[in-house]
Order: sequence, then C-alpha cells, then structure tokens
Amino acid sequence: MPRVGLTRAGVIAAGIELVDRQGLAGFADLTLASVAAEVGVAVPSLYKHVSSLADLRRGIAVDSVESLTLALTRATTGRSGRDAVGAMSHALRSFALEHPGRYAATQVAANPRDPDDAPLSARSADTVAVIAAVLRAFDLPPERMIDAIRMLRSALHGFVVLELGSGFGLPDDLDRSFEVMVETVTSGVERLAASVPSVPVLTGQDGISG
Repeated sequence: MPRVGLTRAGVIAAGIELVDRQGLAGFADLTLASVAAEVGVAVPSLYKHVSSLADLRRGIAVDSVESLTLALTRATTGRSGRDAVGAMSHALRSFALEHPGRYAATQVAANPRDPDDAPLSARSADTVAVIAAVLRAFDLPPERMIDAIRMLRSALHGFVVLELGSGFGLPDDLDRSFEVMVETVTSGVERLAASVPSVPVLTGQDGISG
C-alpha cells in the first residue's frame, strides 16, 4: 500500500534501506523504480520529493557520510596515537560490513563546481577532519598529512571491499589479517612522519575528499 505522508526524508530513508539490503552494489544499482516500489508509489510521485535519481543518490550519500563520520568520531573520542588508528579502522570496517550500500555511497566524490554537491562536500570534509585529527598525534609534517590520509583510507577501503565481495578465499582468520594490516599501515604513518618530503604536494578531490 502507498505510504501516507511521504516526505523527502522518507524517500531517502527508503533508498538507504534498499541499498543496504542489496549489498555493496546496491548504491550503484539503485533506480527510482526500485525506490518507488519500496515505498508503494508510482515513480512520478517520487518527483514531489526528489528531482532526479542523482538527487536521491546525493541525499543518500550525504546521510551515509554523516553516519560514517559519527561512527569514527565515537570510536576515536578519548583515544590517541596507535590506539586511535586501530579504533577508527575497526569502526570503518564495522560500518562497511553492517551497511555495505551506505558504505559504497560514502565513496562518491563531491563535484566542487556543482552547488548541489556543497552539502556532500561539507560532510566529506568532516570525515577527513576526523581522520586528520587522529593522525595529528603522529606529528606529521603538513606536507605529509594528505599522503597519510590517502594511504590509510586506501588500505582500509581495499580490505573491506575485498571482504564484502568475498575476495578472500583462503580460510585464514580475516580478523587477524586486518589487525596485521592496520599495524603495518600505522607503522608506515610513523615512518612517513619521520621522512622528508621529496615530491611536490598536489591538491584536489578524490573519494570522501582527501
């Protein structure tokens, strides 16, 4: 039956529920028809609340990035150094495993030239700020901060995507492998902090924004 009193927030919430239920590919495979069926209305009725599929995806991405940032903030509050990196890493992995569709939505890069992407850009900056705050305890030179953020994000993202996609076929303990990876990357951050920059610093946006 059609939902009474459907709102934009309700449509976005339905989209979030749908993408998570469909797994890691849920966000990429999202359609207005699938969301309309989820809420029990015809597709044209959705246009009262979202202007397009891109608008709906943007709303889901904003909400998802906010949720991930909150999870990382809660995990790292009161922690520092290696302890904070470990807690943040586990929080990101848990979020991805529990909300695969939403995790995929957090990987959408905001277009800095599109005013409609401003909320997503702002929320993404909040996520990067949490990661940067954790890494600041390592006394990284300013020139190395973006390198460290990208290194940590890349390692975590690669692991969780492979895990979500059943890309680890061997029976060995995944939790142990994850711990080894986090430990190794953290040691890499420490070495990076002690290194002297030898390459020019580039600016730009990719992924969440760092």
